[in-house]
Amino acid sequence: MTASTPESLTFRAASSDDVRAIVALVQTAYRGEASRAGWTTEADLLDGQRTDADAVAALIGAPASRILLCEQGSTLLATAHLEKQGATCHFGMFAVHPHRQRTGLGKAVLAEAERIARDEWGCREMQMTVITLRTELIAWYERRGYRRTGVFKPFPYGDVHFGIPKRDDLRLEVLQKPLT
Repeated sequence: MTASTPESLTFRAASSDDVRAIVALVQTAYRGEASRAGWTTEADLLDGQRTDADAVAALIGAPASRILLCEQGSTLLATAHLEKQGATCHFGMFAVHPHRQRTGLGKAVLAEAERIARDEWGCREMQMTVITLRTELIAWYERRGYRRTGVFKPFPYGDVHFGIPKRDDLRLEVLQKPLT
């Protein structure tokens, strides 16, 4: 289903034709020098790829999974992955082009993801994991109703699919928000 916002943004589910653009956007938003144009960079924490074409293609083809795209015209501006896990929707791989960060675009994408989870999938809760050192990002989610759970997960050191850590003190915390 496609919906438009007043800013002429269009939301849609990704297809296999979108894999390369998604990988490029996610990489640009989180890693390397280009990511420093935005505030969501992980460049000081991690090197390497944030994702790859095989991983994105697998998410697109997986059951109870959707990669949400936000476009303006034919330009991909943002993406997020949603996965239905019973009454919970896991939210991840959220990327907004660095030059479009701090414009309200991320808030619009998050709201659309929550709408899909609640209204289309019947989920009662949205959940995600965030690197605990990303205090500004955690605060952004808290301003949108997410709460820190105190549930921590180890960072997957040694798995290059998650990047090459520059620090040895990385860990993840689960954030959640009721959708009802």
